[in-house]
Amino acid sequence: MEGIMDWVFTNGPTYLTRLIGAILVFWIGRMVANWLSGVAEKAMGRSSMDETLAGFLASVIRTILLALVIIAALGTMGIETTSFAAILAAAGLAVGFALQGTLANFASGVMLLLFKPYKIGDLVEVGGVLGVVDDLQVFNTILSTPESKQVIMPNSLVTAGPITNLSGKGHLRVDLVAGIGYEDDLKKAKEILIDILASHPKVLAEPAPTVNVMELADSSVNFAVRPYATVADYWDVYFDVTEAIKLRFDDAGISIPFPQQDVHMHNVN
Repeated sequence: MEGIMDWVFTNGPTYLTRLIGAILVFWIGRMVANWLSGVAEKAMGRSSMDETLAGFLASVIRTILLALVIIAALGTMGIETTSFAAILAAAGLAVGFALQGTLANFASGVMLLLFKPYKIGDLVEVGGVLGVVDDLQVFNTILSTPESKQVIMPNSLVTAGPITNLSGKGHLRVDLVAGIGYEDDLKKAKEILIDILASHPKVLAEPAPTVNVMELADSSVNFAVRPYATVADYWDVYFDVTEAIKLRFDDAGISIPFPQQDVHMHNVN
């Protein structure tokens, strides 16, 4: 007991001083880490960086700084931190190998948030999936398909192939084909098609719609009918114009031929 008391009186002040120093290092270091991460987040916000990415990067900076503060506090207490840092590095390497896919999604998400090839509400085709972007996260892109299915697409799959943004220009071309018989009046049919597009309220004036003879097919003369519409009005224009072509051609007596074959019968004695 006397030996213990002697050790306490001899070494106690030194260890107490180290403990107080470690507490001060941790307390001040934590405040500095929070301040620096906050400054970094504000700076990224002023640079028009995406809020999700800015918040995530700020939390990563805060975590790294806190880890450094803890190591510094342990060193102030006299604890050997070299082996501790090596253990952290090895653990980080192991976690990195275990989370390769997740890290790839994160890296892809950062690229998407920085370069913004699409935004929420855009109609896109990514990874072989067509849909509207509901949310763009650091790890995933969430799409709603025309069939009302929700698709959660890992960002690494998004950046692995072409990204088609159908909303990028604000409008889409509607590709339609209208066929008439060879005996029908071609100029009259073309006038009717042009009038259908000009009178439809959802067909855009710019870019201007076009009607051109596309093909002299086996059974018909085919027109390429090309109106433009906003992304939201695409299917309305598609269905309305298709229906109007049939009705107007019927009223004008213009036929819409279908493939047919003439069969000749020969009697053989």
